[in-house]
Amino acid sequence: MRLVSGSEGRRGKGRIELLEKIAELGSISAAAKALGLSYKGAWEAVEGMNNLAATPLVARVSGGRSGGGTALTPFGLQALSAFRRLEGEYQRFLEALQGHEDFDRFFQLMRQFDMKTSARNEFLGRVKAVKKGAVNAEVVLDIGNGLALVAIITNESVDNLGLAPGVEAYALIKAPWVIVTAADSPIRTSARNTLCGVVTRCQTGAVNAEVVIELESGKSIAAIITNESIESLQLKEGVRACALIKASHIILAVSA
Repeated sequence: MRLVSGSEGRRGKGRIELLEKIAELGSISAAAKALGLSYKGAWEAVEGMNNLAATPLVARVSGGRSGGGTALTPFGLQALSAFRRLEGEYQRFLEALQGHEDFDRFFQLMRQFDMKTSARNEFLGRVKAVKKGAVNAEVVLDIGNGLALVAIITNESVDNLGLAPGVEAYALIKAPWVIVTAADSPIRTSARNTLCGVVTRCQTGAVNAEVVIELESGKSIAAIITNESIESLQLKEGVRACALIKASHIILAVSA
């Protein structure tokens, strides 16, 4: 959550409403329709929330008369309840602040601290190790459930971000930087990071396609590849595949 004023939207509010609709309707498509969202946009929001959470908030459910759907996990239900309780306290806090003459100036300052990125993939974790070289450093980020990402950044960036074992950090990866291979591919590459799972979505465009791979941890990673690659790799929903990411293609960030 962040400070807002007047009619401005709150960060997380749209996603919280999406969680509520999923819990109510048991379907992402139905929830998206009820909120006026695109199906793709709703799925991207869910994937983003699951990637940033220590435990997935939303899970697929199989069986039933409709053949399956989606539901909030126990942790997702707890998070939703906690958010609504916090929201009530937050509104009372804002009402008390707005009586002070310095509030507007303070509010504008806080807005400048917010960050948004164009990276399709965002993971939150803790630094596991930092190994400095002459110019660059290797940073290992534990993103939970036995998964780790290795990033190569400059020593100066390590110092500026205050990265050290135990520090919380974000890993940002643009979808075009992700290479996709078949899970049983014998090809060896120089990519330091390999994340394998099951393809849950293939959406083709005029030239390129977006492929989403769900990992066993419930997190997911999206890649942009050509339609020709989709065909040559025989990618479709339910097929196992791996995402390869070069260490130099991972951007690290920390909260201010």
